Parts: sequence; structure tokens; C-alpha cells
Amino acid sequence: MNYRTYLEGGPEVSELGFGAWQLGVESGWKAVSEAEADRMIRTALDHGINFFDTAPTYGNGTSEARLGKVLGGLDRSRIVINTKFGRLDTGEVDFSAGRIRESVERSLKRLQVEYLDSVIIHSPPSELLDGNQNDHYGILDRLIEEGKIRAYGASVDLASEITTLLTTSNARVFQAFFNILHQDCKGAFEAVENRGATVIAKIPFDSGWLTGKYSSTSTFEGVRARWSAEDIRVRARLVDRIKEIVGDHPSLTAAALSFCTSFDAVSTVIPGAVSTEQLLANLEAMQYPLNAGVRVELESFYEKEVRAMKLPW
Repeated sequence: MNYRTYLEGGPEVSELGFGAWQLGVESGWKAVSEAEADRMIRTALDHGINFFDTAPTYGNGTSEARLGKVLGGLDRSRIVINTKFGRLDTGEVDFSAGRIRESVERSLKRLQVEYLDSVIIHSPPSELLDGNQNDHYGILDRLIEEGKIRAYGASVDLASEITTLLTTSNARVFQAFFNILHQDCKGAFEAVENRGATVIAKIPFDSGWLTGKYSSTSTFEGVRARWSAEDIRVRARLVDRIKEIVGDHPSLTAAALSFCTSFDAVSTVIPGAVSTEQLLANLEAMQYPLNAGVRVELESFYEKEVRAMKLPW
């Protein structure tokens, strides 16, 4: 496992992180059993993963609680935990500044830790990202002073959102929607590095498309039913182009992950895994760095063929 700087003065983090949404019971996704959750967390630790991303809303707090059962008894200086605020353990969506402290305290209790490495605002409306116009960041600054959190930021989709936070607050952690088909956030990576901030790359497989398991004839249920027939045809065509570009790289999955980690601003990438077997497959895929020339081709492909499409999530 390779490790990278996350926050100055703190432990380095594994390039492959553990996204813990799937640990949440009644999360709206296929949740794993208690036994499988324990197995997945311990397998991740055994293979060198030390970054864990969770949120109160994942299973109304059960994702955090399941992580806490395992991580709470470990050497805290070697584990890095990121959680969120705004989509609460009660099922509410409430970004009010007055709810931040309560949410953080409840997360600390469920995770069985004395401090959180980072807390990010969970996909907030854009008007909340201006630190000059909102009280949230002063409260988060005080939580840092009190030693309850080490850093804060937000989960974002666009470079402009990162730039707003960087220039109006002390935000240092950005969970960015970033993959081969969604590269807009890359436009703020230089500013992130200059600030000594960090990027957590989320949705690296573009909701499954960049694993190669979908095609133009695929059908979807649940949250993925958001894609129209035309969306599916377009995505399938673009994935075929990506396969041509990556050529004989060991797998599309490996290319998707290594594309994200080929950028210095990215500290860790958090693909989804709903089983220990999928987690192990992601670990295997991390063993194949992307050729620098291929990365350049993928960047050019995005700029020339994808950006203007404004692909829907």
C-alpha cells in the first residue's frame, strides 16, 4: 500500500480508502450484515487501509457505529476518520449552523473516538460554501481549537466550489466528485496543493460505469434508474472510448482508480465495495499505476469529447 499526506502533522493515509456507506443499515442501499461489516473493516486494516470515510446519514448512524466497534479500540494516531454534517442520523437534511456541534458530538460517540480527523459538509447547497456569508466555518474553527476535529471542508462537484471554500474559509478537506468522466474539480487542484489542503476522490467508478460491467443494453433499478435510455447509450459509448485509450492496462477498474491517484492533490480514493471480495478486488486493482501518456490522453479525451456534454450524475 502506498501512503500520502492528508493533513500536515497527522498520519499519512492509504491511497485506497474505505468508503463506509455500505455499512449503514437501512441506508437505501444493500447493507451488509454485522459479521460482513466487521470482516470488511478488519480486512481493510490487514491490507494497510487506514482511511475511513463515513457519515451520520449512512444507515442513520449505523455505519459510524459499526466502524466504532472496530476502530474505537485501536491506536488512534494510525487511523484517519472523515465524517460529515448536514445529512443527519435522524434522516433529516439540515445544514443549519446550530446543528454542527450536536452532529459532531454524536459522531464522536458512535465512532468511540475523542477527535475526528476531518468533518465535511455533506453535499451542501452552493450558497453555503461562502465562508464570508455563513456562520458554519466559525463554529468549525472553534471545534478545531477545542481539539474535537482536526480539519473541515465539504463534499463538492466543481472546481468553482473548491475555489470558493479555499478563498473564504479555512477549509482544507475536499471530497471531490472526480473520475475519468468527471474531471472539472481538477481545475482547482493546484490551488488545493498551494494551500496544503487535500482531496478525497469520490465516485471513481462513475457509479459502476468505469468497472466495465454496464453496456448500452443495461437496465437499472433504484437510484440508478435516474439514467434515461439516452444517458445509458451515451455513457456506454464513452466507456468504449476509454477502453480504447487505456488499451492493455490490466483492467478498466485499475485504470479508473490509478487515474485518480495519479494527481498529487488527491490523498486517497474511496471506491464503493459491498463485500470483502469487492474490497480485495479494489486492492488488487491498485497495484497497476497508469502510464503517464495514457493519463494525458484521458485528460484530452475529457476536454475534447466529454466536458461540453455536462454529463448528469
